[in-house]
Amino acid sequence: MDEEDPEKIGEQLYNLIHPKHKDNAGKLTGMLLELPGPVLGQMLQDEATLTAAVEKALRALQLAQEPSKVSCKDEDDASVSSDSLGEQLFELVEVYNTGHSQKITGMLLEQHKDAVLNLLSDPKLLEEQVNFAMKTLKEQSVEETDASDSSDTDDKERLGEKIFSLVEALDPLHANDITGMLLEMDPAALKQLLSDRTVLEVAVQKAQSALDT
Repeated sequence: MDEEDPEKIGEQLYNLIHPKHKDNAGKLTGMLLELPGPVLGQMLQDEATLTAAVEKALRALQLAQEPSKVSCKDEDDASVSSDSLGEQLFELVEVYNTGHSQKITGMLLEQHKDAVLNLLSDPKLLEEQVNFAMKTLKEQSVEETDASDSSDTDDKERLGEKIFSLVEALDPLHANDITGMLLEMDPAALKQLLSDRTVLEVAVQKAQSALDT
């Protein structure tokens, strides 16, 4: 889909939302327009995606309009309200389609309860915090990648040595080639080869037949 003019996308969304949600069509359209372009394009093409997003936005609106439901009236509600706060916050974070809704919700819930209540009633503030949390997550993953680059190589070498000695016992002639092929699998699968002889034998047989062809 070509990059469309946001105004045009807004009109199309409004026309799709208006028949079912006359009262809130403008607000809902505004909320959805904050989502990334590709997601908006998908919504215009796929009614199910649009419906799901509209429902989430609607819940967010209802929460913003009825903060009294969120704030607990007495201490008995405290534990329940923490759970429900988490659920409500998760629903709102989900709207942003970050792919990290659970992690971000967890990060936001570390704040004081009053701050979380503010997030539920202030979409702008929530958006800022979601963006900040995403940035933090990205920075963390970059640091982890940097730190784990060398250890990954070491792990791979160690796995390679262990697998080679096992493969050598099964097929000494092609042990090098077969080990090379097996090492293209992801680390979790490689560890399974080491812990389960049957899985290893099946993988070696597959590699042997690939070498024969």
